[in-house]
Amino acid sequence: MDAKEWLVVNALPGMGALRIAQLIARQPQWPEGWLAALPSRAANELRLWLEHPTRSPLQESVNETLTWQQQAPGRHVLHRDHPAWPALLNELPDPPVVLWAQGDLEALEGPKLAMVGTRKPTGEGTHNAQSFAREMVRRGWCIVSGMALGVDGVAQRAALSAGGSTIAVLGCGVDVIYPASHRDLHEQLSRQPGGLLLSEHPPGTVARPAFFPRRNRIVTGLSLGTLVVEATEKSGSLVSARLTLEQNRELFVLPGSLHNVQARGCLALLRQGAAHLVCSADDIIADLGHWAGEFIAPDSGLSSTERNVVSPTVQTPPEPLPDTLLNTLSATPTPIDLLVQTTGVSVSDCQQRLLMLELDGWVTQQAGGWVRLPRP
Repeated sequence: MDAKEWLVVNALPGMGALRIAQLIARQPQWPEGWLAALPSRAANELRLWLEHPTRSPLQESVNETLTWQQQAPGRHVLHRDHPAWPALLNELPDPPVVLWAQGDLEALEGPKLAMVGTRKPTGEGTHNAQSFAREMVRRGWCIVSGMALGVDGVAQRAALSAGGSTIAVLGCGVDVIYPASHRDLHEQLSRQPGGLLLSEHPPGTVARPAFFPRRNRIVTGLSLGTLVVEATEKSGSLVSARLTLEQNRELFVLPGSLHNVQARGCLALLRQGAAHLVCSADDIIADLGHWAGEFIAPDSGLSSTERNVVSPTVQTPPEPLPDTLLNTLSATPTPIDLLVQTTGVSVSDCQQRLLMLELDGWVTQQAGGWVRLPRP
C-alpha cells in the first residue's frame, strides 16, 4: 500500500488505531480483504473512494497532505510500508496508522532512548537531563521526547547542541508550535541535521489535552527504554513510565532527594521496584546495549566509542569519594556543583553518595543545596 492508501485508511469513519491494528494483524489483501473486513460504514466510504475518488470526502485528507508536502522540503508521510517506518511501533497494540514527519528522517535509524520528566525541573534535574542527553547521543543514541517545557526541552536542546539526533513527538500537528516558547526549538528540530518532528495528527491540528497521553505511547514505543529524570507524584511522566512497562521496554529512573518534590515520582517508581536506578549513561548502555545492535549495520564503520552501543560496556566502580565529603557539609546549604568541585569527582558519583548519606540520616537537601544534619 502507498501513502495515499494509508491516508485513506487513517481517515475511515469509526476506525481508530486499535481497530485498524487488529485488522492489519489479519493480513487482509488490498482492497478486497479490507472491504470484506471493515464495518459497513467504513467499507462503503472506502468503496466510494476506490471507485470515485473525486466524490469521496476521504480524498480531502489525501489532497491536504500532498499539498503540505509540496510546500517545503523535509516533509514526509510515514506508514508501515515506508522504508523509514520504525519497526518498533508495530509491537504496540495501537500504533499510529500514519505519522506526519518534518525534518531529518535519519534520526529514525539509530537506537533510541526516551527522556521525560517534570515541566519544572530543579537545577540538578536540568543538569542531569543535559548530561545524560549529551552522553547518550555521543554514543550514537537518539533522544526521543515530547518537546514539552522542562526536562523534554532541556534534553532535546542538549542533544542538538552536542551534534546528535533527537525526535520530538507532538500532541498537535508538526507545523503547530506548542508550547509557543519553544519556537526556536521547533525550528531547530525542523531544520537542523539530526532533528525530527513527528505527529499522528494532520498538519494544522491544534494541541488538545487528550492528545498528550496518546502522544506518550509513541514516545516510549519508538524507544528501547525510557529515562525519567525528575517527576512529581502526579507527573504526566508517570504515564510514560507506565506505558514503557506495558510495552515491555526498560524503565530507568534517576535518584533524587527525599525532600525534593520534583523527585517523589521517581522515588515511588524505585520503591515499587518498577524501574532501574541509574547514575550514569553506562548503566543504561549495560541494560540496552545488546538490543541496540539490531539498529546498527555490520559495515557501518562505527568508531570505537560508537561501538559501545552494540556491546554493553563493562561498568567500572565509581571513583571513591574523599572522606571530606561529609565534613564539607554544614548547617549552611552547599550547592552540588560546589561539592563536585571540592571533591573532584563526577556529579553522578556525588549524587549517589549523597543519596546514601541521606537514607542513613546524615544529610538532607534544602533550598540552596545540601546540609549536614545534627547527630544525637
